[in-house]
Amino acid sequence: MALIVHKYGGTSMGSTERIRNVARRVAKWHKAGHQMVVVPSAMSGETNRLLALAKELSPEKPGRAYGRELDMLASTGEQASSALLAIALQAEGLEAVSYAGWQVPIKTNDAYTKARIESIDDERVRADLAAGKVVIVTGFQGVDPEGNITTLGRGGSDTSAVAVAAALKAAECLIYTDVDGVYTTDPRVVPEARRLNRVSFEEMLEMASMGSKVLQIRSVEFAGKYRVPLRVLSSFTPWDIDLNEEAASGTLITFEEEDNMEQAVVSGIAFNRDEAKISVLGVPDTPGIAAQILGAVADANIEVDVIIQNVSKDGKTDFSFTVHRNEFQKTIDLLKSKVAPAMGATEVLGDARICKVSIVGIGMRSHVGVASRMFRCLSTEGINIQMISTSEIKTSVVIDEKYMELAVRALHREFDLDQTADTIGR
Repeated sequence: MALIVHKYGGTSMGSTERIRNVARRVAKWHKAGHQMVVVPSAMSGETNRLLALAKELSPEKPGRAYGRELDMLASTGEQASSALLAIALQAEGLEAVSYAGWQVPIKTNDAYTKARIESIDDERVRADLAAGKVVIVTGFQGVDPEGNITTLGRGGSDTSAVAVAAALKAAECLIYTDVDGVYTTDPRVVPEARRLNRVSFEEMLEMASMGSKVLQIRSVEFAGKYRVPLRVLSSFTPWDIDLNEEAASGTLITFEEEDNMEQAVVSGIAFNRDEAKISVLGVPDTPGIAAQILGAVADANIEVDVIIQNVSKDGKTDFSFTVHRNEFQKTIDLLKSKVAPAMGATEVLGDARICKVSIVGIGMRSHVGVASRMFRCLSTEGINIQMISTSEIKTSVVIDEKYMELAVRALHREFDLDQTADTIGR
């Protein structure tokens, strides 16, 4: 008997018929002898519907009190789907009980709408599992030190599931989605993209941070910290599929890196359209300039991604970085009104029509010339590189957004991902 955590996304919970199929699938695992904890998302579209209602009624200058009420509101979507799933499981003849995050409790900090999990009290859940019950825990939410409901940010149910699995020391956490695993890249961009049987934790972390939408990056970080084995698989396979076949399907995100002479250099191509580039021109080339620019940006709670500083000329330099596109105008306004005048910069420029494309693979550690191969491929396609960022197993470039799909397709061919994906990570 193993303790298994299942997480189901909003699409998987999108109707009463789909919830019934989720219940049948969970019941199959329970009847096979496993202890089952399930973390469901809200029904598809429900969170957006609730937040749209709040936006219609919101004050002109929303403050912290507004964030508290947003979390109170948004958390109800998961409570509804959890109760519905418990009812569906009871209809399958199982004892099932649902808990909101604050009932477990899942304890978080008090950063409304983007709280972070600090601890989980597993006593109540373990008692129910010992009594033979299926336990459903709402995703996406917890409770702060003052007893207020908090939410973890969009996609937070992934993080909830991994955190619960870590607290319970589960054998595996299965993330059921509307795709059947992790692919070499988005099949909507490259039809030849192939599903990976295995991917290392490090590769998945880089893919998530570089724009892959399969898993929320915080859930991957959590899995890495507590070494929780993850599997991404489809909830749209028949619920009565053979359990052993289902347990081996999808993509396993593993911490084991097996030696394999034939391992591909690159495992996947990630991309992110949500980037914007900002350049501060004519900055005095003196110590502390980077801290002065980026410190002001950080104080405004704006996250910076790729950073580049040009070579100094006549005591001046240019400083460029990228931010999320939603933060573009806010960052431009901040720099023009406060930062640039204070340091004597000549101009602040911005471009919201850029994207980031990345190659990722643990095989890059042991192969030289991978980045130059990437750059040569893009050059052949006539694609200009504006910025470059690298790590041990990743190389990212910032390019004009209009060339994104061309770049992804070209790189996918260049690194033979349509041919080698089935052996990646083995």
